[in-house]
Parts: sequence; structure tokens; C-alpha cells
Amino acid sequence: MIKRTLYFGNPAYLSLKLGQLVIRLPGMDNLVETDKSDKHGEIAKTVPIEDIGIVILDNKQITITQGLLEFLLENNCAVITCDSNHLPVGLLLPLQGNTVQNERFRQQLDATLPLKKQLWQQTIQAKIHNQAAVLHYVTGSEHGNMNAWENAVRSGDPENMEARAAAYYWKTVFPEIPEFIRGQFGDDPNSLLNYGYAILRAIIARSLVGSGLLPTLGIHHHNRYNAYCLADDIMEPYRPYVDKVVIDIFQQGESTLTKQVKIKLLSIASMEVSIGGKRSPLMVAASTTTASLAKCFCGETRKIAYPKMTYGSF
Repeated sequence: MIKRTLYFGNPAYLSLKLGQLVIRLPGMDNLVETDKSDKHGEIAKTVPIEDIGIVILDNKQITITQGLLEFLLENNCAVITCDSNHLPVGLLLPLQGNTVQNERFRQQLDATLPLKKQLWQQTIQAKIHNQAAVLHYVTGSEHGNMNAWENAVRSGDPENMEARAAAYYWKTVFPEIPEFIRGQFGDDPNSLLNYGYAILRAIIARSLVGSGLLPTLGIHHHNRYNAYCLADDIMEPYRPYVDKVVIDIFQQGESTLTKQVKIKLLSIASMEVSIGGKRSPLMVAASTTTASLAKCFCGETRKIAYPKMTYGSF
């Protein structure tokens, strides 16, 4: 079942009652179904905890109870906090998300370098493939160089085909902005990409924990200050899906991170993707990918399952 993503951008009091997230705030929109006035005259609404996958807290006047946090984490929910610029700055995940987590951790730690290089090769090939599909969507034509770079990726990507493809991709994907530069602090629509990637990162990290894996220990990324190296690895082939959403928003004339744009970006979790020949919501596909990664670490397979974009899938 696809889990819900809840966004809170107004002052709110969030608590727990009978397995339900209780929301109290004035003037709330139709985020959840059940509402009634409490004794203070505020609107109180509830959402079953089991239906929630991600909670985003984007206001300094939000109060959340310890009991609610505990129950959210017990149900493998990712909690994202945002900074003064309304960009995600923190991610809270459960310490234990799988019954055989100790065994999975050991298998992950014991993964050989050749295996990790092969997994990275598959990851970059899938990423470039999906980037090529996005470029075809934008320009209406195939880009043979992207296909060539995809096929040229070797184990571990020693020639850094990822960087070659990325340089061409970002130069081409926004034809309305010929001098567009992708960067954390670049001009818009970079803020939209940053926000979408942060949501995607939370989805992947949540799925990794659910599969009993350690999000910190990557197969390629290894920054000592990065607590989510593996999530950053595994999300690479999923990034073009975020790009597609941002491109559609940008083509509708929106380039700044407004509340309406955020709502559109939150649809990333439920957007339909193709993985293993089947269609499924992206959040479900992420769990399929991380489950296949766990099987790679335990020796059951050497193939990681990633979603694939096709030219006719948009």
C-alpha cells in the first residue's frame, strides 16, 4: 500500500491518540479526512499512523509530542524538518526497521569491493538511461551520446561516465535556460530540484531502513560527514523522476518554491514508475530496489532492481 506524505507549513500541535495522528490548528486545508472542534475551539483532525510514510515539518511553531514521534518511528515513518528557508534540513528515521537487521548489517559490512563496484556500475547505467529518457521527453529526439555513455560504464565507473552524462544533461534539459547550472545554491529552478531531491532522499532512506540496511554505509559515496551515503547512492537512478516533475512545473510558468509548488513536489512519492516490468508508485518501487540490494549483499543475486523510464512512458 502506498503511504501518505503529510506536509505541515502552518503552526500546529501534533499528538497521538489511539494510533491516530491528531492535528490541531486553525484554518487548516483538507489534508486529512476526519475533523471536529475540540474544547479550545480549534480544528482537530486525525490520520491513521499506519497510513503515513513521510511527515514534513515546515514551521517553527509546530509542536510534536514524544509519544507521536515514537509511534511514527515504530511504523517506519520518516520525519523531515525544514530550516528558515523552508528547505529540508533534518531527517529522523527508526534505528530498527527490520527483524533481521543485525544480520543485514553484517552482510552489508562484509560486501566485497568487486560487488560494490558492480552495483555502482548498474546504478550509473540506470541513471544515465533515465536521464536520456527525460531528454527525449524535453527535446522530442533521442540523444545517442547518452546511450553511448550508458553502454560505456564499466565496473566502478572508472572513466566517470556519470559526470560526462551529467554535464551534457544539465546543459540540455532546460532549453529555456541555456546557461543553466545545476547547484545547491544556484538560481531557480534549483530550489525546486533541491526540495524534490530531499523528499526523494527521505523515501529511499526509509526504504533502506525497512529492508534492514544501514543508510550511512554507501557502495560509492563515502563522505565522512554524510550520514546517508547509501541513500545518496541508491537514489541516483530515481533523480530523473524528480527532474521530470520539476520540468513540468517549470513549463507551467512556476520556478520558485511556493506552497503550491511544494504540494506538486510531494506527489513524487506516489508517481507511477516501471520496475521489473510492472507499474507501481515510486515509494513502492523504492522498497523493491532496497529489498533487491539486501539480496545482493547476502549473495542471493548480483542484480539490483531499478525503475526504468521509456520514451513512451510520459
